[in-house]
Parts: sequence; C-alpha cells; structure tokens
Amino acid sequence: MARVYLDWNATAPLRPEAREAMIAAMSVAGNPSSVHAEGRAARALIEKARRQVAAAFGADGADVVFTSGATEAAALACAGRGLLCGDVEHDAVTAWCEPVLPVSASGAVTAAEPGRSAVQLANSETGVIQDLPEGVAVVDATQAFGKIPVAFNWLGCGMALISAHKLGGPKGVGALVMKRGTDLTARIRGGGQEMGRRSGTENVIGIAGFGAAAEAAARDLADGVWSEVEKVRNILESAIEAGAKETIFVGKSAPRLPNTACLAVPGWKGETQVMQMDLAGFAVSAGSACSSGKVRASRVLRAMGLDEAVAASAIRVSIGPGVTEEDVSRFAEAWLQTLTKHRARAA
Repeated sequence: MARVYLDWNATAPLRPEAREAMIAAMSVAGNPSSVHAEGRAARALIEKARRQVAAAFGADGADVVFTSGATEAAALACAGRGLLCGDVEHDAVTAWCEPVLPVSASGAVTAAEPGRSAVQLANSETGVIQDLPEGVAVVDATQAFGKIPVAFNWLGCGMALISAHKLGGPKGVGALVMKRGTDLTARIRGGGQEMGRRSGTENVIGIAGFGAAAEAAARDLADGVWSEVEKVRNILESAIEAGAKETIFVGKSAPRLPNTACLAVPGWKGETQVMQMDLAGFAVSAGSACSSGKVRASRVLRAMGLDEAVAASAIRVSIGPGVTEEDVSRFAEAWLQTLTKHRARAA
C-alpha cells in the first residue's frame, strides 16, 4: 500500500507551479548582477518572485530580502539585538534571543516589551497561533504563511521570517521581510546583493520557485483549501480520541493551524512511535528532538508546563491539501493497533 506523508510542517511537497518555474529558470544563464541582456533576464526572475512573495504575504511597500532560508533570516533579524523570546520559539530564534518570556499552558507567549521581543505567529509542533501584540520586533511567520490569512502590513511587526519549503516551494530559500527603511547590519558581506543586506549571488532557481509557490499558496488559501484540510485534521483527532481516550491533544483548546495535531500517550516514547509509524507506511514527526545522539523531551511542550512523560511521548501529525479522509483514517487505525501492542508489552 502506498505511503502516506503526514509531515507537512517539516516540509511541504513541492508544488507543480514551483517546479515549472524552477525548470524555466534553469535555462537563464546570466548572473543577476550583470548588466547585459542575460543578466537582466536573471534579475527579472528575481524581481518577479519578490513581487509574488510580497503580494502573497501582504507586504506591499516592505522590503523582501531573499536568504538561504528562515534560519538565515532569523540570524539576520535577531543577532546582536538583545531580543527576548519564549522557549516555544524555533531553535533558529532562541539561538539569538534570550528565551525568558512567559509561556502559558495553552502555549501563549506574553511579550510585555514587544519592541524587544521575537514572537512566532504559529508553533511548528503544536500549531498554536499567537495573538501578537502591536510592535513586535521580529515575527517568525514560517509555519503560518500559506496556511492561514496573514499579511505583513497588519502584523504590526518590524521584521518577519518566512521560508519557501513550508508552503510548497524548494528547500534552501527563504526571506526576511521588513519595514522599508529598517536599519539592518549585513551578516554576509561581499558584493552587496539584496540591497546590501545579504551578499552573494542570488539563488535564482530557488527564488523563482519560491515566488511561484507563494502565489499558488495564496490562491489556495483564498479558495478555502485549508478549511477542507482542517476538516480532515479533525476527523483524524476524532478517530484517535474514540480509540484511545487517554490521548492528550496538545494545544487543542487554543487557536491552531488547520493542519496540525500534536498528540501524546504518556509512557509511549515519541521517537518510538515515529519509527513504528514509518514501518507502517506513515511519515510523522516526534515532539522530542535529537541532539548529539540523545533524545530529550520537547522543549516546546516543557515550556507549556507539560511534564516529562507527556513531552517525551508527543508526536506531530501535520497534513496538507491532497491528504484525504482515507489517509488519516488509515493512520489512525495503524496508530491505534500499535498502541494496543505497546500496552500489551507494558502490562
């Protein structure tokens, strides 16, 4: 039986629009910094993508700086600024910010000083959506962009991080979006590309794919595609709950992304579940992370006040357009059968 991909928050499958744009960009030979016709053709692809990303993200009048991904964008936005964040942020943000902001049991972050804070819009593990205060310095919109209505111009933040491969674009390209005129120190210096903010010859092929994916993602959102995704996610959770009432659904009481389910059965290690589900033909992620070969409980879930047993047993199921009711029903059946075997071994 065909495998079922249920790890869209890690990376979304490449959209056909992005693939087509990338293949077309491969035939453009010029360096986008060159002034001849071939160079201008490459530059035109980048500027088209910049317009596409800005339009899809509601960032008209803002600067879109292309990077190698949201991780580089986070470094560019956060490094050396003395920003604060909550411990539910992605590692790319906590690497540059002090994770001291309070986090509630529902995953909400309190930023008393928005101008000194970095706050994610939606969490990758739980799907919890933040109610952002006005004037946040940096917003990680990586998981939210393309899944829920969002516009940079009404986020009220100074800078935002986005990534192509979370919405069906290629891996290895993202962007930092900022209010025009924002003072920013380049971390990669050289030829002064990207308005002097990020030197290095632009990834023309990847950027073209990003632009096409962003445009298609905005169209899907407007067409209500993600409302249908939410219905499928809810069917999944209902099936799991009906078969295992002890299951904890993390973040279910809070506003969430329409595609994300974070579930835990204390005592059943998340990493074990991921491997068992992989063998059964399903790709999911664990709430725990590996570091230097050691498995630790999810930092995000611990920040929400969940104990070690719950945090270490969580898995994330994240879906997208094209994932069917049959797909999630098959997963629920396989997961429940594996849980029954786990209970028998533990008895």
